[in-house]
Amino acid sequence: MFTKLAEQLKANPRTIVFTEGTDARILNAADKLTNEGILGVILIGEEAEVKKAAQEGGFHIDKCQIVNPADYGEMEAMVEEMVRLRKGKMTEEQVRSALAQGNYFGTMLVKMGKADCLLGGATYSTADTVRPALQLIKTKPGNKIVSSTFIMVKGDEKLAFADCAINIDPTEDDLVEIAIESAKTAEVFGIDPKVAMLSYSTLGSGKGDSVTKMANATAKVKELAPDLAIDGELQFDAAVSPEVAKIKCQGSPVAGQANTFIFPDISAANIGYKIAARLGGYEAIGPVLQGLNAPINDLSRGCNADEVYKMALVTAALS
Repeated sequence: MFTKLAEQLKANPRTIVFTEGTDARILNAADKLTNEGILGVILIGEEAEVKKAAQEGGFHIDKCQIVNPADYGEMEAMVEEMVRLRKGKMTEEQVRSALAQGNYFGTMLVKMGKADCLLGGATYSTADTVRPALQLIKTKPGNKIVSSTFIMVKGDEKLAFADCAINIDPTEDDLVEIAIESAKTAEVFGIDPKVAMLSYSTLGSGKGDSVTKMANATAKVKELAPDLAIDGELQFDAAVSPEVAKIKCQGSPVAGQANTFIFPDISAANIGYKIAARLGGYEAIGPVLQGLNAPINDLSRGCNADEVYKMALVTAALS
């Protein structure tokens, strides 16, 4: 999958911003991305510090652009634009203070067209990556929330799990948006989405608020996206096992063959993808953020350089 993404990006190059330019994992990935001719890279940080960190790690970043908010030549235009975007919610002084930070500065580079996408979170929290994106990039027309999907990879098999990282207790309407956006994300990674809306109940076998929520969300998705293969509410075994599907929900267009899984809340989703990764041997790629006007993605603070490299490919492919 990643070899294919790299080849596609070589043919249609993008520029990515890394908000943490002195981090060794970022520098390792930046070295590989630029010297393989895959992406243009902007590293945010003080130039001498970034170069020192690169030298200490043995990374070659001559092809990267290093940008320091403290001496950025177009800062006044950036301040003016961010004040306008915040619409009175931040003073000019507060905007200048925010733009001294890599997360806000990098997001504004994307907003102003200096880069195509952004990857952060090696040291920032998820909230510190998502907040500037929501405030400045904003959601796409028709979208009200940002959500996330993990792409789970094992050999040639690819699955999509959502929402494992952003929405704690999504409403019916949130789940509708999560399901539709996750199906689109799945398609980007070569998955023909067959969406299961997961529950502890299969098509009314159990009762409860969560069951009702998943069933109602399924019905709404079917109305909004009639061509999308989706069913629910489904228990996980009914979603993935053809034998169980024949017993519990014969005739379902999804049961027994689902590959895109929408969980009822973040607890189930986060636990589910980590079980798949730790016990099932799947590699978890993500979280891939969905619903924004430009590709902004978040790294795990426990990530390694290879994960940074792969998430950079994923992020750029979405732009």
